[in-house]
Amino acid sequence: MNIDELILNEKIRGDCYRLLSACFYQPDRSKKYLLRNLAEGLKRVCSSASVFAEKMEEAIAKYTNEELLVDYAKLFIGPNELIAPPYGSIYLDKGRKVMGDSTIKTMEVYREAGLAINDDFKELPDHIAVELEFMYYLVFKETEALEKSDIDTSHKFIKMQQEFLNLFLGL
Repeated sequence: MNIDELILNEKIRGDCYRLLSACFYQPDRSKKYLLRNLAEGLKRVCSSASVFAEKMEEAIAKYTNEELLVDYAKLFIGPNELIAPPYGSIYLDKGRKVMGDSTIKTMEVYREAGLAINDDFKELPDHIAVELEFMYYLVFKETEALEKSDIDTSHKFIKMQQEFLNLFLGL
């Protein structure tokens, strides 16, 4: 594989993180193109995962926006006990609490990558969508460095991706 093919594959992998991130925000049937694009990208970078994106695309077509929003709320918002809290600290820290030690570590990693959390940002830093968007950012920075033939910087961002996956997403 030559450098141009590598960069293209990495950009597609980054797009998959970005599109997967969008799947964890409020659903809307009009956004079903996201799942189509995710499935197409995954065919190139992780073909076994593309099947699941295709199944999600088929499934979303069977429900109204209202039904999707109700199920989304049951999973991620409440008002009752959440079925699948979208915050990493619930799973990584003792006591199933938000804003735990792992959340603080997540914010430190964001800062190390050159990012700051905007005061207007309303979501917790360890929300799965935010973490997946961060992975997109790291892949973007990696490919940006590759395009400039800056191998050292590229490797730095690859290492950050691996560490972030191991610490927060890959458990």
